[in-house]
Amino acid sequence: MNRFPTAGHLASWAGMAPGNNESAGKRRSGKTRKGSPWLRTLLVEAAYAAGRTKNTYLGAQYRRLAGRKGKKRAAIAVGHSILVIAYHLLRTRQPYEDLGVDYWEQRTRQAQERRLFRQAQALGFTVARQDDKPAA
Repeated sequence: MNRFPTAGHLASWAGMAPGNNESAGKRRSGKTRKGSPWLRTLLVEAAYAAGRTKNTYLGAQYRRLAGRKGKKRAAIAVGHSILVIAYHLLRTRQPYEDLGVDYWEQRTRQAQERRLFRQAQALGFTVARQDDKPAA
């Protein structure tokens, strides 16, 4: 794994990193480059399999993206995630821990809470957080 300094370098080498071609507010094709065809096929197949799983982070990611971007783009994104996960597992020699199906929902909820809190303060309101569970 010393050949690749970061997971992004590995993803780029494998052809699993989408490009970002934007200029003057116009978005052009973000097509992935040709990498290892065998590795790419393997990762996309694994992504489709992960998309059929329930109660996993990768399955939730696939379903969340497939609804917006389509099944093929979602498979590429999940394949990219699988490759990044594999890189970190090999690099750190730690076991895999799934983030869970509700990872993005919790993350966006926390971000929304912080954003609304700052907006209320900017408008001059005094805000006190009330937890979902009442203190006993």
